[in-house]
Amino acid sequence: MNIPLSHSRALQPLRNFAAACAITALLSGCQSTGTKGLVSSTAPPEISGPAASAIAGDMVSRLAEQIGPGKATVVLKTDASPFGQALEAALKGWGYAVVTDQKTDSSATVIPLAYVILTVDGQVLARLSTNSVELGRAYTVTANSATPASALSLMRRG
Repeated sequence: MNIPLSHSRALQPLRNFAAACAITALLSGCQSTGTKGLVSSTAPPEISGPAASAIAGDMVSRLAEQIGPGKATVVLKTDASPFGQALEAALKGWGYAVVTDQKTDSSATVIPLAYVILTVDGQVLARLSTNSVELGRAYTVTANSATPASALSLMRRG
């Protein structure tokens, strides 16, 4: 189906709205990520390493704004995707201790963290979830990078 360029531009607000709705659905999807109930994290393997690093770097910097930089141990249940590896590296870069085997020192402050990365309508939707906060954002992804395509969505839990 060929859509004239003028129609394609006219559809952009609709695409942005659809992306915002998808982020909202992502954020409402997992209400409990306690240490024992930490959900498995997922990311598609087709996202390139550089794009995964850009997304992880942006999301971890936003997470640090919410939970404080590097003062806790993050319990991360990763997958083998480029994003899982990039997220772990970004967390360590911000000074967080990261454990992936669910075993921590009982005196450590522990923050369970899960992520979901989805591809929707040519954009990548990223979500990070902790017990106290969820962050979501849409990204435009190329082979060499990723740039935010939406505002950051933030949900705090009481």
